[in-house]
Amino acid sequence: AGWFRRLLHKPKPSSVESSLNASRSASSSPSSSSAESSSSSPSMSLARSVRLSPVSLSDINASGSARWAKSYDVCICHSEVDLELVEELVSYLEAQPESFRCFLQLRDAALGSAVVTELCDAVQNSHCWVMLITPGFLRDPWCKYQMHQALAEAPMANGRTIPVLKDVDRKDYPKELRNLYYIYMALKENSFRQIRDTVMRCESLRWGRD
Repeated sequence: AGWFRRLLHKPKPSSVESSLNASRSASSSPSSSSAESSSSSPSMSLARSVRLSPVSLSDINASGSARWAKSYDVCICHSEVDLELVEELVSYLEAQPESFRCFLQLRDAALGSAVVTELCDAVQNSHCWVMLITPGFLRDPWCKYQMHQALAEAPMANGRTIPVLKDVDRKDYPKELRNLYYIYMALKENSFRQIRDTVMRCESLRWGRD
């Protein structure tokens, strides 16, 4: 009889436990809704990020632009025999409204520094690399060294490596660059304009933030 009475009077779950369970279920719903909103927001932000805006001078010259995180906008990699042509290209780019900052080795390299150090620093401190590929470029081991440094710096390129062919057959185009479209220099004025437009599209100059 005693055990039967204890069974009849066994206490039910307390109201405290019930309220705890209720609070747990109530607190889970906001987190699930926030998870749903957070899962949807990345896709929305991704959609916004891939919407390309027109290139403008204000984009490149904006004070918060990643442009100012590097010393140069363009590094010209060239053979010494092509120096006269390169000087014309640099003068053209630096005279543009964007005032592109160009690295020209014979002008900007620190006197007394090692060639290897200067070439590596030029690549690392420039947003874009113009490779003026001529017969002299193909014969110059320093040009090939700088080309390899540029490719190692940005394996996926993203518009940063700009090959420019002049007086070179397609079959002699460096195999390391064959995954990149190139500019063929026929008329100098048109080619200079193409180079300038390509530099303008360099993503790190326009949208990147450091």
